[in-house]
Amino acid sequence: MPMDRVRDPAIKRKKQIRRILLAVAGAVALTVITFAIYSLEPAAYPVEREAVWTDTVKRGEMVRQVRGPGTLVPEEVRWLPARTQGRVERILTKPGVEVTPDTEIIELVNPELIQELDDARLSLASARAELENLRAQLESDLLEREARVTQVSADLEAAKLQADADAELSRDGLIPEINYKRSKLNADQLSEQLAIEKQRLEKLKDSNQARLTARRSQVAQEEALLRLRQSQVDSLAVRAGIAGVLQEVPVEVGQQVQPGDTLARVARPDTLMAELQIPETQAKDVTVGQRAAIDTRNGVIDGQVIRVDPAVQNGYVQVDVDLVGELPKGARPDLSVDGTIEIERLDDVLYVGRPAYGESGSTIQLFKVINDGSRAVRVDVSLGRASVNTIEVVAGLEQGDEVILSDPSAWDGHDTLKLK
Repeated sequence: MPMDRVRDPAIKRKKQIRRILLAVAGAVALTVITFAIYSLEPAAYPVEREAVWTDTVKRGEMVRQVRGPGTLVPEEVRWLPARTQGRVERILTKPGVEVTPDTEIIELVNPELIQELDDARLSLASARAELENLRAQLESDLLEREARVTQVSADLEAAKLQADADAELSRDGLIPEINYKRSKLNADQLSEQLAIEKQRLEKLKDSNQARLTARRSQVAQEEALLRLRQSQVDSLAVRAGIAGVLQEVPVEVGQQVQPGDTLARVARPDTLMAELQIPETQAKDVTVGQRAAIDTRNGVIDGQVIRVDPAVQNGYVQVDVDLVGELPKGARPDLSVDGTIEIERLDDVLYVGRPAYGESGSTIQLFKVINDGSRAVRVDVSLGRASVNTIEVVAGLEQGDEVILSDPSAWDGHDTLKLK
């Protein structure tokens, strides 16, 4: 039976060294491959360059503006209310027609009011007749009282003459002294009576004046009532009141109307203003006096902010703009317009076109175009003050950088774009 041969230890040691070297080489190769894989850039997402909207970062003056839709409205509008109850008999003027202050728009009828006017005329005539009768009666009473005063005054003068004559005769002893005393007493009594009659005359004058004043007051009341009834009857013919254009007649023939009901609206089309609806988030910087431009789609009109509504409705603030200059053709009340208000001018700032998303004071990610326009990489950009079409760049971009402003939501998960 053959015997086993003993291996040489050197050969065994060489095999172990070979295995160790192979293991080390494999580990090194794996490390190199792994590092190479991690060093590779991620694959760029292909995007058609014509499908994206880009802009270049600029430095200079940036005009901050806010924009909102609105309508043209007349500065002078007159709503014509019903001043009395009545029924619409005729509509004489249609909306859209130019009117003068005396143009009759609607004719109302109210037979009861006509009867009340006739009654008021009769009452006034009766009151005036009673006043004349009272005046005649009082004048007659006054004449009688004045005649009485005149008579007593004449009797007093005669009594004084008699007393003077009796005084001389009594001193000469031609008549008894008692006769003189009687004459003197009669003159004194007539003097007192004259004073009383004069007082009665003055009181009668005061009384007559009071009675006449009361009667005149009744006549004045009847005149006022007649004027009221006449005014109400006149108001049955509804007139424009101002020169302008009849805009609306919200009633129909045969309709019964009550006092205060709106019958028509007249406006002056040559004096218009714009009522803009500015988003609440932008309206905080709008103040009276700022410049504005109103686009009527047939021309742009310069304007100035004259009022900012303190209330917010449905997320919007109403801003009134006074129009300056000649109105373009087609400008009329209720015309839809777009308004732009200049907030301020910023000197020497970095700015770029406003991206599809991103508000004032926020930090967003934009794709910056590199490699001569062949690629775009995602960068963080801090935004400052915003305008309608532009926004201030605070950090993240430099003058001359080209960025993509389109909505990047379709490229979520990709940091690099390949522009084709």
